[in-house]
Amino acid sequence: MKTASRLLDRTFPSLRIRNYRLFFVGQIISVTGTWTQTVAQAWLVLKLTHSGVALGTVVALQFLPVLLLGAYGGLIADRVSKRKLLLVTQVIFGLLATILGVLTATGLATIPLVYLLALLLGCVNAFDNPTRQAFVVDMVGAKMVSNAVSLNSVVMNATRMVGPGVAAALIAGAGIAPCFFANAISYLAAIAALLMMRTSELNLREKISTARGQVREGIAYAWSNPTLRTLLLMMLFIGAMTFEFQVSLALLSSSTFHDGAAGYGLLLSVQGAGSVAGGLLVASLRRTVSTRAIAVLAALFGLFMLGAAASPGIAMAAIFLIPTGAAGIAFSALVSTNLLLRSSRQMRGRVMALYSIALMGSTPVGAPLVGWIAQLLGARWGVASGGITALGVGLVVILFVQREAHTPAIAAMEPSGASPAAEAN
Repeated sequence: MKTASRLLDRTFPSLRIRNYRLFFVGQIISVTGTWTQTVAQAWLVLKLTHSGVALGTVVALQFLPVLLLGAYGGLIADRVSKRKLLLVTQVIFGLLATILGVLTATGLATIPLVYLLALLLGCVNAFDNPTRQAFVVDMVGAKMVSNAVSLNSVVMNATRMVGPGVAAALIAGAGIAPCFFANAISYLAAIAALLMMRTSELNLREKISTARGQVREGIAYAWSNPTLRTLLLMMLFIGAMTFEFQVSLALLSSSTFHDGAAGYGLLLSVQGAGSVAGGLLVASLRRTVSTRAIAVLAALFGLFMLGAAASPGIAMAAIFLIPTGAAGIAFSALVSTNLLLRSSRQMRGRVMALYSIALMGSTPVGAPLVGWIAQLLGARWGVASGGITALGVGLVVILFVQREAHTPAIAAMEPSGASPAAEAN
């Protein structure tokens, strides 16, 4: 009993903080809705076009604004109240989901309209994602940021097990439109969590002053630090080709295994199960991890993905996707944690914006490319291209990037207690 209690304390310490606990519960509900919409949107596009390129295009449009506006979104996150900005983004997300649901239910949904709504969703994401990433430190402080980031990853992937199943059930029983309405309703939980937070308990810092060249300043700051530069470049290449599961797994299920929406939901769900295990393992760590160790995870991520691509049937692919999910989420969570811990408070929003650009902003290039590869060579090669990329990037860093000098994480040297309200929340 004591051992189990110690394990829980070791794995979930950040949940003892009320603000983060509220945020965590709100995200569980909201992100479940997001995964429900993700599956429904993919199936809507395939229903309208039967095209892998079209599917890749809608995913690319959803993330193009992150590429174009992400750095500015990070700057805004450094300038304003993160909690208030997140309230605005959640409301807009809910409205966009409602509009897509109405269009689908009335038979008015067309590919140009789906493209437009995906683009608008991406514009909101460009501001939401870096703000949400940086807000973690405001809620829990530097000492618990690694645990909180890992638990956020667990949320993203635990809901991947539930959301696709909900989507498959709704599509089979009621059609595609209810998935979008369910997602719109789910944002109410995230809004309620933000409204219920005690702003006096947030770890705030002074706002940065408005000045010209602050976006360039953030890019130069990240590029001048060898560790930040290596981590961001790794995420850029792997984000572009390996994390395009909305395209690669949808096509693998539909055109290779011929298992439709149910098969796609199964593949996403088992990958999510592996990701939960990987996220919980990372959450239990009590020390920072080196860049070389993160590169090893990248290589393993690629190897397991290649196993899924070569699988003769959906059952074997599902088995390979469990460790694929575990290695992938451990890789991304540790990259995110190291970036947060090694960035100064004044630069944290901009650095995390670059992380968002690398992970999601690369999708406008990667998603259509993976879709094109799958259409040209077969869906297996769409999955395999991601595996080859992750394996290659991991090996390059392991073999050729010099071992980093040991320096204490910047965030670890900052005070983690709640500061006076330096900004209105």
